[in-house]
Amino acid sequence: MFFGDAGNLETLTPSTLRFEILTPVPIAMRPGMLIDYRLRIHGIPIHWRTEITVWDPPHRFVDTRRRGPYKLWEHEHTFIPERGGTLAGDRVRYAALGGSLIHRWLIKPDLNRIFARRADVLRKIFDPQKPKARGFSN
Repeated sequence: MFFGDAGNLETLTPSTLRFEILTPVPIAMRPGMLIDYRLRIHGIPIHWRTEITVWDPPHRFVDTRRRGPYKLWEHEHTFIPERGGTLAGDRVRYAALGGSLIHRWLIKPDLNRIFARRADVLRKIFDPQKPKARGFSN
């Protein structure tokens, strides 16, 4: 399972974030697993820790922020069989410091780029005939 290998997250993340997994690999994905990352957001170095709070392959898993730039970050990954393949979905609940202006001018455009990149990479790996992604919606 592609998403069962946390190392693939580096492949899915835009290089501009300089994303790096700090937790030694291979990572045994399971509820309670803590994963540490280092990245840069607008050039600012960030240490991010998530916990795998739900691990239910091949249907879904959830990672929840334990340390990082958001007050809340809960990312549910879903996998639904569809037409001989799998539809991978992302649902993110988050809350950030700074209110609606920060969300509108910084966070939403960043998330649009990150999730569009993610969808495009997955498409290139698993279904190169599909069109480009539209981005993140919130």
